[in-house]
Amino acid sequence: MSALILDGKVVAARVRERVAQGVTELRGLGVVPGLAVVLVGEDPASAIYVRGKTKAAAECGVEVFDHKLPASTGEDELLALVRGLNHDKQVDGILVQLPLPKQIDPHLVLLTISPEKDVDGFHPENIGLLSMGRPRYIACTPKGCMTLLAEGKTELRGARAIVIGRSNIVGKPMAMLLQAADATVTVAHSKTRDLAEETRRADVVVAAIGRSEMVRGDWIKEGATVIDVGMNRGEDGKLRGDVEFAAARERARAITPVPGGVGPMTIAMLLDNTLESARRRAARGE
Repeated sequence: MSALILDGKVVAARVRERVAQGVTELRGLGVVPGLAVVLVGEDPASAIYVRGKTKAAAECGVEVFDHKLPASTGEDELLALVRGLNHDKQVDGILVQLPLPKQIDPHLVLLTISPEKDVDGFHPENIGLLSMGRPRYIACTPKGCMTLLAEGKTELRGARAIVIGRSNIVGKPMAMLLQAADATVTVAHSKTRDLAEETRRADVVVAAIGRSEMVRGDWIKEGATVIDVGMNRGEDGKLRGDVEFAAARERARAITPVPGGVGPMTIAMLLDNTLESARRRAARGE
């Protein structure tokens, strides 16, 4: 058996098309969705991510407010910028690109972003609302993963799911979303005993641990759906996921590739959240 490839590029393109249509409708009402993107320093990977997000937003008709700050920027200066953006009625979403220079506490920055403009879905208030089943904004990567699971027609009700990784950005919100979809969820991590056997029992595997091909192909249950969030660059320069793709593909029913799987979905969901924030502004008459 060779698995169905869940092509994130194709699905993300459909999401962006829907977002662009929504933006056009809002512009017709006099509301221009705005996204503020803050980049501190010149980390090459961060710069690439920001360019990709900025380009995608502009293509959807979202107005982008770029803020590029030097690596020497102090914490107080960045927090002052974020507070200003919180009160800027042209800004519907605020994205502060991580990682930040060592003199800045990223947790403090994320706490300072208004929960109403936290289109990344990282603020504790938004995580809390998600845990209550009343989400405002869902973290972009888990939201994209759920969209890909739906694309692959994965039955989640009653399914055994394993999330490998327990980060606040991916693992924890992913587990909550799967539970909300009536899956029985195990959250595993690098310290989990007999991770291979835990994984072999799962109908759905979400790998988000950040270790190249740590999840071996023979860990995958026949007919399982595999969502690989990992993005690891090998010594040969090639990108690989957290799952041994070639071997897993022969056992899985459906699987995401790396690259081209979850990555494009993350940006698409950022734009979807920004559109939702702009719609809320329009509903308030602002």
